[in-house]
Amino acid sequence: MTINMGPQHPATHGVLRVILEIDGETVIRCQPEVGYLHTGIEKTAEAKLYYKALPMTDRMDYLAPMSNNLGYCLGVEKFLGVEIPEKAQWVRVLLAEVTRINSHLVWLGTHALDIGALSMVLYAFREREDVLSIYEAVSGQRMMSTYFRIGGLAEDLPENFDQLVRTLLKNITVRLQEYENILTNNRIWRNRTIGVGKLTAEDAIDAGVTGPLLRASGVNYDLRKARPYSGYEKFDFDVPTSNRCDCFGRYEVRMEEMRQSLRIIQQAIDGIPQGRFRARAPGIVLPTKEETLYSMEALIYHFKLITEGFSPPVGEVYQTIESPKGELGFYFVSDGSPKPYRMRVRPPSFVNIAALPKLVVGGLLADVIACIGSIDIVLGEVDR
Repeated sequence: MTINMGPQHPATHGVLRVILEIDGETVIRCQPEVGYLHTGIEKTAEAKLYYKALPMTDRMDYLAPMSNNLGYCLGVEKFLGVEIPEKAQWVRVLLAEVTRINSHLVWLGTHALDIGALSMVLYAFREREDVLSIYEAVSGQRMMSTYFRIGGLAEDLPENFDQLVRTLLKNITVRLQEYENILTNNRIWRNRTIGVGKLTAEDAIDAGVTGPLLRASGVNYDLRKARPYSGYEKFDFDVPTSNRCDCFGRYEVRMEEMRQSLRIIQQAIDGIPQGRFRARAPGIVLPTKEETLYSMEALIYHFKLITEGFSPPVGEVYQTIESPKGELGFYFVSDGSPKPYRMRVRPPSFVNIAALPKLVVGGLLADVIACIGSIDIVLGEVDR
């Protein structure tokens, strides 16, 4: 029998269609179909100045907007050879880890909801408020922040930033243990996740999956360690892995990743350097508002950047980061004009969802939901 799951299904977390062939209750074939949420972000970016394309990256993985901003900015900065002030690098790392917690919290709540644990989504969204308060304080927005800019940050940190971050550290540290008390030894949770959605290390590598999905198959690969960027090499943290290769292992990895993110955030908030939050690069990076008030030169640079943008040299670059869902890459081709000749995104959700057949074929139809949830996809990123 052939079954269409989606494209409108509450457990696919977006418009995803999965074509399933079953024999009794056993899945014998699975084909995920994407494209129902196509936004054309990559093509649209080619018609915009580099700095104008940045806000669109917020909309790809809308649970990790600052991670998307970071990957985009690092790619353009690599093109331009702009050196970012140390303060901006530390703040970027801190907020990227806050974003990882944001993404994992929503995953935890919705994944638990999918397989029958209703209360967890309420707790996860309660703690997420601490994250959104930080977003709102630095950028004025609770989701689509566009706080990272080419050359640094949009504005300096607000006065209450330190307090908000320390509140998050205190609350999340306590709550993670409460979540595990609820789920880890819960018989229903274990029955729905242990031994379900098996993905061996060899299959994971063959499929090109990254992020927690790869690390839960026992592969210790994290771009923050393998190819450090934005100063990650200065922070002490571990890369959690699991040899379970199943949905429960992915749960263990993401829970521990949130703890490691808290370690990084603690180090960052204790040691944020003083200094500029934006690089001094006339013609590439906007001057501060104060500079435009007393410097005619700064005012002219501001006007020309807003109206004409900047032009990277002819060539191509590729920049990757470890987003909450895995390797997020931005590839740019420049023809010397102020707009990208080509922009291509390597979204982890798109690659990871392609491994779904390996997780579900041979398993029960009822476990397909748990498998999709354990991959943790955002369709906005798949169909960017």
